[in-house]
Amino acid sequence: MKSLRSLISWSAFVLMAGLLLFSGLVYAASETLLQRFVDGRLLVLAETLAEFVEQYPDILEKHDRTIAPTNELTQNLTEQHVLPDVTHALRIFSTNGRLLWSSPHAAPQDSLSPRVLERVRISTLVFETLTASDGSPARHLFLPLVVQGGRIRYVLQAETSLLHYEETLHGLVFLLSLGSGATLFVAWVGSLWLAKKVLAPIETLCKGAETMSETDLGKRLALDSPYREFRRLTQAVNSVLDQFQRGSEVQRNFCEIAAHEMKTPLTILQGNLEVALMKARTVEEYHEVLLNNLQQVDRLIALTRPLLTLAKFTSSKPPVNLVPLTLEPLIQELIDELMLLADDRQITLTFESQPVPTVLGDAQWLKQALINLLDNALRYTPSGGSVTVRLQAVGREVTIAVEDTGHGIEPENIPHLFERFYRTDWARAKDAAGTGLGLPIVKEIMETHGGSISVISEVNKGSVFTLRLPALAPLTGPI
Repeated sequence: MKSLRSLISWSAFVLMAGLLLFSGLVYAASETLLQRFVDGRLLVLAETLAEFVEQYPDILEKHDRTIAPTNELTQNLTEQHVLPDVTHALRIFSTNGRLLWSSPHAAPQDSLSPRVLERVRISTLVFETLTASDGSPARHLFLPLVVQGGRIRYVLQAETSLLHYEETLHGLVFLLSLGSGATLFVAWVGSLWLAKKVLAPIETLCKGAETMSETDLGKRLALDSPYREFRRLTQAVNSVLDQFQRGSEVQRNFCEIAAHEMKTPLTILQGNLEVALMKARTVEEYHEVLLNNLQQVDRLIALTRPLLTLAKFTSSKPPVNLVPLTLEPLIQELIDELMLLADDRQITLTFESQPVPTVLGDAQWLKQALINLLDNALRYTPSGGSVTVRLQAVGREVTIAVEDTGHGIEPENIPHLFERFYRTDWARAKDAAGTGLGLPIVKEIMETHGGSISVISEVNKGSVFTLRLPALAPLTGPI
């Protein structure tokens, strides 16, 4: 497994490779530019002399070809032209390679090699890097001088020492090495400092998280860092701990309440069986015991079913299949199914619908949510009351409101209505068989659909439970 330290080290190596590549490119470019600069100066110098010789083609013929070179050409040249750089050496050779003239202080050189003469005949310009008589490197330019009739009469040689050229390149290598080394050293030290700064807070968070146990869920990690990113990381870790603590508390309370709710029917079952086995009973007495036990079994089944439903919705993959859904036929079908139950209890059940857009939902689970709400409404609404279901579009949402004229809910109980196993005292007195899981299941179903549930209630006037679902598409046409 890779660590952040190795990543920072690799970054330093990448920087080193980049600097070496950059230094190589700078050196190669500088060498090319210096080479062009030297060749350019040689060419200017040679062309200046070539222009003078072409103006005075017979000046070299005034002297015997067998005598040593004269300085008369240099004197005439300097009287009319100023050479660009007097540190350069100039020589003029005949076409057979014999030296005819050389500039002052030029190193002795009697003739040209046949190889050079042949290259001059083929090319108009010949550049070569040779070693001078003193052993130093020198750059040579050979230029044919065409004086009459397109015929080459002389070969001009311009020469310059490459000592300054090499010294410049050596200085550049030194500067690049020094700059790259200093940059790498600073980068390495900086990477170590950065690794220490980055890893120290992370190590603190890791140690705090590793030493935390279930009994320490109430504690939170503290990190005194001036950097915003580490503060955000600490807040994110503490937020996860908050969620984990809430989930753990909900799970613990859920298990405790579920165990308590299941303990009562199980205790009754055990007591009935023990009493029945203590002595012989009549058939009627055994029949009564069996009926009582059957009621407790029904109570356990009624409790386990919503528990299984809640377990499904609190898993990582809730059992919903969201598809485009039209709500009006679904609600109308459910109203028709419950109409007989409402009539039996002498309660008026009505459905008021407006055209609404489709929603993304699971018909089975949305129907289950409505059944839970309508079951509560019909259960706690007295005879002669009414239950009304309203379907309408509000903004970008579709709302389903279930309104009853029942007892209503006390204000202090409303914030706890959607907690698992929570039941008001009035509801317990009215219906002891309830489980307190119907509304929590409705809440889970709505949240899985990206919606919500809310309640408005007033004692002795009734309650309104409202389901809200996001509309899938805007409604076309007038509403």
